[in-house]
Amino acid sequence: MAHILITAGPTRAYLDDVRYLTNASSGRMAAALARAAVADGHQVSIVSGPVSVRYPAAARVTQVMTTGEMLAAATDLLPTVDAVIATAAPCDFEPATRAKGKLPRQRGLSLQLKPTRDVIATLARRATPQQWMVAFALEPDGRCERAFEKITAKRCDLIVLNDLTALNATTTAVQVFDRQHQLVGSKAGRKQTVARWLLRLISQHMAADA
Repeated sequence: MAHILITAGPTRAYLDDVRYLTNASSGRMAAALARAAVADGHQVSIVSGPVSVRYPAAARVTQVMTTGEMLAAATDLLPTVDAVIATAAPCDFEPATRAKGKLPRQRGLSLQLKPTRDVIATLARRATPQQWMVAFALEPDGRCERAFEKITAKRCDLIVLNDLTALNATTTAVQVFDRQHQLVGSKAGRKQTVARWLLRLISQHMAADA
């Protein structure tokens, strides 16, 4: 059995000590994958942003808030795992400076944003050839070209493409592509059903490369 690290949920990019930027990622797909992995006998570690879903009791869960915290926690766990499944939707940008306290209400506010470090891309660069990296790509129009760009840039083994209908929903539809940009499978349905199918697909590819 494998030790699988799952990144989950959104992260927060703080403007001040009260306000932050975030997104609508619910953590449902991560929770479904974790339940499927535990049921199959795998060891599961989860690094999760703030969500309301419950993860399986058998999983080791590390709670984080920011993209930097998610990367740091996942990096600490990386040497111990066989695979990373990056379902999280970390904030891609954060304020260049974080104000202390609470910014006063004003007629207009200009934000200067800087990119955060890409969690799965950084993990993939640090991974050994034996460790499997699976990324998720949410594309509003479902275009696979962007997923192809991401799997190459992030140096992952598989990429799971979904669209906006998956956000904060109990159902999803995914397409899975490999490094050669070949479609290796597609599935639609409840997230728990898709998660079981997806875990089997990943496990088959891991076993083939073992």
